[in-house]
Amino acid sequence: MNTVATPPAIKLSFKEQMLVAREEAIVSTVNRLLAEKGFEAMTVDEVAASVGIAKASLYKHFPSKEDLAAAAMVRILQRALDFMKALPVETPPVDKLRAVARWTMEVQLAGEMPSLPHQSSSLRATLMKNRAYIDLLVTVSDKLGGWIQAAQKDGSVSSRLPAIAILYTLFARACDPVLEFLKGSEKYTDEQIVEMVLATCFDGLAAR
Repeated sequence: MNTVATPPAIKLSFKEQMLVAREEAIVSTVNRLLAEKGFEAMTVDEVAASVGIAKASLYKHFPSKEDLAAAAMVRILQRALDFMKALPVETPPVDKLRAVARWTMEVQLAGEMPSLPHQSSSLRATLMKNRAYIDLLVTVSDKLGGWIQAAQKDGSVSSRLPAIAILYTLFARACDPVLEFLKGSEKYTDEQIVEMVLATCFDGLAAR
């Protein structure tokens, strides 16, 4: 019986391992700062100081502030895709959509969701040139889109709404200011906040 040989794992040199570890530290720091204060308030100097490296060293990894933000977006999209892939195949489509919406809100409430401006031509241009970002965005969107269409087909999600409107509504949960407002009221737990926003998203506001 013929077997296909598994290619040996590529072993990184110590220098390469250090570069990977430094890049990981940079992206982690950027993700935290973007979640805490947003793109406009975050500075490259602040990132370098938080990581403990010179700004010149940081620029060897990421040539601009926009590239730093793009790296953070690649990471969060990969996390989202990993979460989606881990959902049981037999889970009903609408429950998969609920699970993703819940996950995005929990990540935001945990202070781990990058906050980017809606209008920034330089950032948009950088994101559009980032192949990893585009590939992940398309993959996540297609997977969600398939679940939306399946949920519309089985009647668990309204077929009167365009699928793209539902998709963008789900994406909006990742940067929903309602979460921060409710958390700031100090009246509700994170779990209660997530449940309330999930209810408005999936059940609507009409009395039942």
